[in-house]
Amino acid sequence: MAREAVIAAVADAGLATAAIDGLVISRTSGASDAVLGLDLQRALGLRDLKLNRIALCEGASALAAIQTAALALSAGLADVVACVFADAPVTPGKRMGEAFGRLKTGAGMEGLRYSAGLFGGASVYALSAQRYLARHGLSEEVLADVAITTRAWAALNPDASFRKPLTREAYFAARYIAEPLRLFDCAAPVNGAVAVIVSRRDRAADGAQPAVHILASAEGHPGTPDRRGFDRSLDHGGTIAARALFAATGLSPAEIDICQFYDAFSIAPLLALEAYGFYGPGEARRAYANGAAGPGGSRMPINTGGGHLSGYYLQGMTPVVEAVLQARGAAGERQCARAGTILVTNDGGRFDYHAGMILGAAEHGR
Repeated sequence: MAREAVIAAVADAGLATAAIDGLVISRTSGASDAVLGLDLQRALGLRDLKLNRIALCEGASALAAIQTAALALSAGLADVVACVFADAPVTPGKRMGEAFGRLKTGAGMEGLRYSAGLFGGASVYALSAQRYLARHGLSEEVLADVAITTRAWAALNPDASFRKPLTREAYFAARYIAEPLRLFDCAAPVNGAVAVIVSRRDRAADGAQPAVHILASAEGHPGTPDRRGFDRSLDHGGTIAARALFAATGLSPAEIDICQFYDAFSIAPLLALEAYGFYGPGEARRAYANGAAGPGGSRMPINTGGGHLSGYYLQGMTPVVEAVLQARGAAGERQCARAGTILVTNDGGRFDYHAGMILGAAEHGR
């Protein structure tokens, strides 16, 4: 799948595969444990690469890979870099819920987590959701708004996994995966691959598709420990990344047209909205209230392809793909009228890793 994705991306860009002189691979944190590297280079028939890297920031690896490619280009280390993510966690005859259900053990504080039965992403994100709702006196209706809005966008995306409209009744009738996260608050794994071609500005200008510009990129890794006096459940690296992104571009949150958030769980975009300064603490619900972030909504569009929750879960590449389509004006029925500046985020681990990037339809976003 990784090989096919790279070949398709190169063709989309109007290049030959032989033009690639750099390869940056996002290592999957899914069930397959696939580690691509020299095998992919050889499968593609690439010779004499100037750059071959594996980015490992869990769910933030996709943006980390693209950032690595951009830095390499800026330093003159490569001219055309393919950034790739591929995963195949779903096996025929095996329930989706088992795809990431490996038994884990560990020493120290992490070992205490597993010995207490705290397995899987849903359980740890549920801690964040519980903490957030309790701190701000909110109900699970807030999470429902996120899931329902995201499904409304997915209904317009022919590539989305789940396109059937999600009613509030169906949302609350669904079982808990880890309270307060229900079935529709959690992304479902899929098998797939995505490749992105990153090249110099002058080369992209002659491409087969409209160039999408990286206006700024940044990371934020809080390093919050599991100790008394620290609140790891709500400490979000977007706060760190936001300062760098907005300072580098001179933009403010009000000047962002669309957000494509990493939303493996419905609590994630709420925390990201507040970390990036779009809303104050506990106020992110306003972004989704009454379908405001959905198709035809009154506020900024969010996760316009259906995100991870209803689109497809290819980790950090999911929001990247939708951002590129929107910036190109190629999103079809779900195309937004304003797509000049698009914020893309990635989260990895229990908010251990975070990466953000502002993409622009023009070199300066407008």
